[in-house]
Amino acid sequence: MTSGELKTPGLKMFQPYGLVFLWGLFIISSAQAAPKGQAVLTIGPEVINKVFTQELTNHDAIQTLKDLPLHEALRKNYLSSIPLIGGLFNSVLKQITWLKVTKASIPQLAFQLSKEGRLQIKIPLDMVAGLNIIITEKLIELHMVTDVIAEVHTETDSQGHSHLVLSQCTSNPNNVGISLLQRFSFAVNKLADKVIDILMPALPILVKNEVCPVIEKAFQSMTSKIYTWSISPVPIGSNSLAFEVLSSSVVNSHFQIDLNANLRDKGGKLIKIANDSQSSLTVPKMDSLEFSFIVEQDVVGAVFGVLLPPGEMMVLLDSVLAEIAHQMKSVLNKINPKASVQLGPTQIVKILTQEPPEIILKANSARMAQLIVFEVFATNQATRPLFTLGIEASSEGQFYTEGNRLFFNLEGISSDQIHLMNSGTGLFSPELMGTVINEILLSVLLPNQNGILRNGIPLYIFKESGFDEVKVIPIQGALLFTPA
Repeated sequence: MTSGELKTPGLKMFQPYGLVFLWGLFIISSAQAAPKGQAVLTIGPEVINKVFTQELTNHDAIQTLKDLPLHEALRKNYLSSIPLIGGLFNSVLKQITWLKVTKASIPQLAFQLSKEGRLQIKIPLDMVAGLNIIITEKLIELHMVTDVIAEVHTETDSQGHSHLVLSQCTSNPNNVGISLLQRFSFAVNKLADKVIDILMPALPILVKNEVCPVIEKAFQSMTSKIYTWSISPVPIGSNSLAFEVLSSSVVNSHFQIDLNANLRDKGGKLIKIANDSQSSLTVPKMDSLEFSFIVEQDVVGAVFGVLLPPGEMMVLLDSVLAEIAHQMKSVLNKINPKASVQLGPTQIVKILTQEPPEIILKANSARMAQLIVFEVFATNQATRPLFTLGIEASSEGQFYTEGNRLFFNLEGISSDQIHLMNSGTGLFSPELMGTVINEILLSVLLPNQNGILRNGIPLYIFKESGFDEVKVIPIQGALLFTPA
């Protein structure tokens, strides 16, 4: 497989690199927060809204609204703390035969920052209650609306790990509205208005006592689900990239989950902690993105170290790359005739990578650097190399995605520095061999590495959170993932 064959399928997927307007949204100098780990998941209000609403449904929040004990609360004088004039309460209560919520809904949630800078979630409640009274057989319908305001803040445990907590779940009496959906006779309307007068201060108390516990459970389920997304292991060959939640916080109406990353074998044993460099991950200001996952350069490098471990390749140059073999003999003849004469038709080139490659990520740019030992054996019977070169090589590359999988394609390779390590035919300067060496690396090493990388890496964090397509953008010192 040649590099050209690998590049063609990916051309369509390389389009994110051309999204200059999107990069304009990411301002590195305007950092949102300083993450404590090597990866960060950021979730915006739109996604929070979707997940929270689903968890409210899962916890039967609508049914809880329908089961609000309006009538029972009145009969048991549950609202005795409400100041009523004279015997108004008892007289109204005697007229009521049935009072129950018949319809309920929770419209779009809203997110706002309090004066103290804490995130508040506004949960609107919309209900219709049916009322039967003894002076008419007609069903009286009351339209009831109120807002629950729940505040999200960060709590820190004894180990210094912070997590998101829902607190101060309240229904403000000033945000309660109750009205008749239709008008009846004067007597009926007057009695219904008295019922409304009683319910106005009563509804916030019922909501706080009956609905807020459900909202709190839904919030806990939501954060648990988000944490589950965060720690989904990523298979890397027979190993896996594992994450653990370090802390979670609210940043500009977004949830930010800071993660530690490490590599583990198939048995779960720790292989490598990814933060060897102790570098600091900078999160750019991305309020326009509703969902993003950023992984720092060291983690990406550790993954490449697993995918492209040290190894060696050998090639019979005359048999496989005859033209390049002729070029090498011609160039070598100019710089070291003694070495050139010894090259036979069965000459062997051995390429050894002794260290994992290094990944360098910048804005819209990805480069892989690697150290290569380049050995030339005069014949296939030779036990010692004719000469050995140390090569500092680099490759520009493109990250791209297909669905929920990440791929990387190396686009060429060049020898930036060539050093003579040893020679059996006397010292010589190998710089003039640069073009030939590049051809050999391009024909032998590059297809091999691209062949390994073309398997891709699944991005389960996006699949589990409901996104079918992902795009990837290199930023300074990290990779940014966001739904396509």
